[in-house]
Amino acid sequence: MFRIKFSVAVTQFITAAVGAAVLLSGSVLADEVKPSFSDYSQALKAEAKAKGYSNDLLEQVFSSLTFHERVVSADKSQPEFVETLDTYLPKRVSEIRISMAKERYVKYLPELTKIGNKYGVQPRFIVALWGLESSFGRFMGNYSVPSALATLAYEGRREAFFKKEFFHALDILAAGHISFADMKGSWAGAMGQSQFMPSSFMAYAQDGDGDGKMDIWTNQLDVFASIANYLKQQGWDNDKTWGRRVLLPDGFDPAHAIAKGSLQRGEWLKRWQQSERSLSQWHALGVKRINGADLPQRDINAALIFPDGENGQAYLAYENYKVLMHWNKSYYFVTSVGYLADLIVAKDAS
Repeated sequence: MFRIKFSVAVTQFITAAVGAAVLLSGSVLADEVKPSFSDYSQALKAEAKAKGYSNDLLEQVFSSLTFHERVVSADKSQPEFVETLDTYLPKRVSEIRISMAKERYVKYLPELTKIGNKYGVQPRFIVALWGLESSFGRFMGNYSVPSALATLAYEGRREAFFKKEFFHALDILAAGHISFADMKGSWAGAMGQSQFMPSSFMAYAQDGDGDGKMDIWTNQLDVFASIANYLKQQGWDNDKTWGRRVLLPDGFDPAHAIAKGSLQRGEWLKRWQQSERSLSQWHALGVKRINGADLPQRDINAALIFPDGENGQAYLAYENYKVLMHWNKSYYFVTSVGYLADLIVAKDAS
């Protein structure tokens, strides 16, 4: 009896040991299979060559392609802060930023008006996005975009996405819109004063001054036109604003709002449809302007947004809010864009 129990115990021990050894060897093998960044870059270069990029461009890019450990670290450890709109908005839409936005709005108003009329986008929203994305071109990132994208592709968690962005970056260089030396951006590969990813550049960037280039790094007219075109292509309505903060009556049913939480865009749009009502319907439910006055008597539909949940601020969001959520799927970011855009033209804004 003892020998049988002993044999079972030994068998279990051996099985566990063998299993651990297999897992360990598999882990070691996986590490050994992963190529070095240099080998990965050579394979990427061969793929780029097969796509037809010129040898001169490939030599220029790949001879200086660099692995950035800080890019990987930034991607893996993006901080999550416990934040509310009450703490977020004063930082993102500070008095200094409001002042700079108003100053630039006035300075570039003739150009902004022309571009706004062409694309059907109010200039104040162009300026707000410009200011929030790059602080009016002052902070665009200093990473070589191809190196940042190649690093993230090599890291592997979203290889297909970043490889596609890498090849779009090569397309931009091949077209001569920017020199390789000047193609700088964030650690994630977002570029220029509008912080477009290369795919967004390919889809939305514009030549605002007719010089044959789409330069979102140094050319203000190209930046303005590109931002406006992005909004236009996503369905911006020049006759409407973005939304408004509102007061809710006591006992209001929070099920009328889009529930807080991170959702895929398709699911979010479905929730939007469930929440959407006319302003007169929201009025009937007791919703008021933030100052307590009645809602505007306009034929406009809106969804109800709770950026911080049902106990936080409430916003009626119009169709343009949906467009801004395509730009950046963050209630906080979108609210900051609308908030700044309103302050730019507010007579009593400081």
